Amino acid sequence: MTDVTVPASSIEAAASAVQLIGRSGKPVTAKVNRFGVGTRVCFLHGLVGLNEHWEVAARSIADRADCVLFQLPLLQLKGSDCSIDGVVDLTASFLREHIEGPSVLVGNSFGGHVAVRLAIEAPDVVSGLVLAGSSGVIERTLVREVQLRPSREWLGERLSELFYDNSFVRDADLDRAHAELSHRSGARAMIKLSRSARKDHVGSRLGEVRCPALLVWGRQDVVTPPEAAEQFHAALPDSKLVWFDDCGHVPMMEKSDEFSAEMRRFLDTIDAAGCEEP
Repeated sequence: MTDVTVPASSIEAAASAVQLIGRSGKPVTAKVNRFGVGTRVCFLHGLVGLNEHWEVAARSIADRADCVLFQLPLLQLKGSDCSIDGVVDLTASFLREHIEGPSVLVGNSFGGHVAVRLAIEAPDVVSGLVLAGSSGVIERTLVREVQLRPSREWLGERLSELFYDNSFVRDADLDRAHAELSHRSGARAMIKLSRSARKDHVGSRLGEVRCPALLVWGRQDVVTPPEAAEQFHAALPDSKLVWFDDCGHVPMMEKSDEFSAEMRRFLDTIDAAGCEEP
């Protein structure tokens, strides 16, 4: 396996391929980008997300955070790996095998759901949570009506629902998603992952989370609507809820400056709490 550790002084992205073994017993290759110095922060993407969707927000805090961007090939997963449970296991393996000590987990959508599960089931690898449009309590998904060979136009309409300002839908993302979902295996993986996540309602377990949590939500999020944020906020023992106006499901892209500012404040709180511990 590839060691993804880079010198702490480097703020240039170091890309590595990391091989993991999940529930299926078969190797899964993840992409990792790591840069920055400071409090360790691991970013987890959604079903159609990439590491690069975090890059602007992550680079803006790289002067005070050791940023680890973790990208699994979700739509290529098979068998028992292709489920919320399988992805939780793969992510836990990565954090335990390649990252020293706990991390602040930052998750969007499906990635937020994975982060919450880890905070409940593997608290030793989690020092804090930042949830942006996380699934796990309420989710309206674009795959309910997904076609095995979706048209580019149909998929573009679904992706535009992720944003308040659909100019953030990039041609490169649309082309990639169309190519992946045009393959029967990719569409089936997305359906299977989404269904497993919808069945995995974590609301009754949120009281088990012991780390602080920051909830960053777009008021115009139609995928995980404002009621989802309010449910997370009410159930998590130690949480702060921040709203972004004119923002949809992907606040780290639509409101990257504001997102980074909130991250900085949250990391300051994490660091201060750590200094107070005996």
